[in-house]
Amino acid sequence: MIVDIEPGLWIWRIHHTDWVPEGEIDRVVTSVCVEEGAEIAVLDALAPPRGAGIWERLDARPPTMGVVLKPDHVRSIDLFVERFGLRAFGPDVFQRDDVPRSDLEPIYPGMTLPGGFVALYDGRGRNETPLWLPEHGTIVFSDALTTLGGELQVWWTPWHEERALPALREMLELPFERIIISHGEPVHSRSEFGRALSRDPIRVD
Repeated sequence: MIVDIEPGLWIWRIHHTDWVPEGEIDRVVTSVCVEEGAEIAVLDALAPPRGAGIWERLDARPPTMGVVLKPDHVRSIDLFVERFGLRAFGPDVFQRDDVPRSDLEPIYPGMTLPGGFVALYDGRGRNETPLWLPEHGTIVFSDALTTLGGELQVWWTPWHEERALPALREMLELPFERIIISHGEPVHSRSEFGRALSRDPIRVD
């Protein structure tokens, strides 16, 4: 499923067949393609099936960058590197059973990547680096937030009050209009993000 958010920013949503989600979270995950500056980047991209029209769209305007926002979102980065010869970025640590073959240039909070993408600090201690897309007024998250029961919420960590909430609230200083998340309803407004910070965090046993 392809969703155009605005010119130069679109997503595709497909089932992640190799992942078993916890609780009520389903297997549908979101991948992002964004054009900013001279770059076309795919973020946390999961390879789509043939026949969905996604490969054809990517081939028509090939991505120049691939960014992995979180260690367990390596997903299909090797396939994208091999197909498009793109420059790849990601965490400097990975799960030992999920290490990419490609050399990923490390990203850290505060870095500005080619195209002007800015890596942010989410305070959750999971090595996730959300990306701020200034030209599109958008922040892209991996797993810091999700929707459950129709509401946007923050995933719980033991340091939710001490580190996660202050880091996420600091993002409100950026002039973003929307956020995009991996799981659940993908696109949310700035105001909904603000409300999520006042809700109880999600705990999935």
